[in-house]
Amino acid sequence: MQWLHNGGEILADNQKYYYLKLKDNFFDTDEMIVLESMPDGYLYSNILLKLYLRSLKYNGRLMFNDRIPFNSTMLAQVTRHNVGVIEKAMQIFQELGLVEILDNGAIYLSDIQNFIGKSTTEADRIRSYRNKIESEKTGVQMLYKCTPEIEIETDTELDTEIEKKPISAKPKRNRAEYSALFERFWKAYPKKVAKGTAAKAFKKAKVDESLLQDILKALEWQRETKQWKAEGGQYIPNPATYINGRRWEDEQEEQPNGKNDVSGSCEYELDVIRL
Repeated sequence: MQWLHNGGEILADNQKYYYLKLKDNFFDTDEMIVLESMPDGYLYSNILLKLYLRSLKYNGRLMFNDRIPFNSTMLAQVTRHNVGVIEKAMQIFQELGLVEILDNGAIYLSDIQNFIGKSTTEADRIRSYRNKIESEKTGVQMLYKCTPEIEIETDTELDTEIEKKPISAKPKRNRAEYSALFERFWKAYPKKVAKGTAAKAFKKAKVDESLLQDILKALEWQRETKQWKAEGGQYIPNPATYINGRRWEDEQEEQPNGKNDVSGSCEYELDVIRL
């Protein structure tokens, strides 16, 4: 991309580009903190950014063409990482709700619309993007259109936006608001990490009062198992993983001494964060 200087002002040329705008707190979000805390986490964040950039032309949708989806080998070639790392990264991205893979193989970057610049039609673009995902899930083919502000070009720019906070007399709002049901779950769950991701999983699971009671009842005995107590709680699954895996449905095993336990083997979980 070329820039022209004129009397101290920086003017862009007449071409328009796709560009990715990230706020200065992008790497401080719950998802990115959890992602980069994992082994090889910085590789995964590099892969995620490359997928964001590659999907810009297609409004967040990753397909080789309309008929052929990207597989692990193809993604490895375009991101210049090995296949094993790509497969593990995609599994983690799905766990964290960063990508969604449809039955036809299409990959959607979940939050991409938040990073495509600001415009008067931003809300319409986000709504249209969500509708497109839902339509493709049900097999409805929709006419794909780019918004007027974004035109296809071969150049891509990674642009970090420094968020400017205007002076306002309005009271500050919390960064995130959670339902009363979720807050009760969060208070009872022994591992407090990635609250935003857990809230998304909680909402997706459509937890009501009855189901929450089942979860809380299961947590009462799960907190006392050998596996959850081992090594300072290292093997307790992240709350989002617990919800996505419906782990409250785990069966309580009967021990020879008459006590129940579900300690099982200390299997490795992708979401274990070693401090």
